[in-house]
Amino acid sequence: MTQIDFYTHVDDKLSTLCSLAAKAVAKGARMMILTPDAQTTERVDRMLWMQPAIGFLPHCRPQHRLAPVTPILLDHSADPVVHEDVLVNLCNDCPPVFSRYERLIEIVGRDEADRELARARFRFYRERGYEIRTHDLSRPD
Repeated sequence: MTQIDFYTHVDDKLSTLCSLAAKAVAKGARMMILTPDAQTTERVDRMLWMQPAIGFLPHCRPQHRLAPVTPILLDHSADPVVHEDVLVNLCNDCPPVFSRYERLIEIVGRDEADRELARARFRFYRERGYEIRTHDLSRPD
């Protein structure tokens, strides 16, 4: 069953995404980042080229010929599913393919509208029996 992690009280969702992506790549995990639209896909694409500051996080679109060997895939469409390690959902709705992944990450900002949408996704997963872990990023470690 898919492990679901909610990262909450995030100041900058895309910076947090880049940090989580760097950690996943360092651990050898493969990640699919699902964005809500083409504009966000392009923005995340640019950020992955610049972060970390001394390098970049290798990524491409799922349709690219190198997708099977690239650690991070990025698109605003959930298809095709190339690998099934980690899915990061930046969309307002639950991704229809989330249960095909070993782990789902939801990143929740401080904005009340974003938090309300995240609560609805949280309820959706919980009602279906998924184990959910929460990580409050407003608290120091």
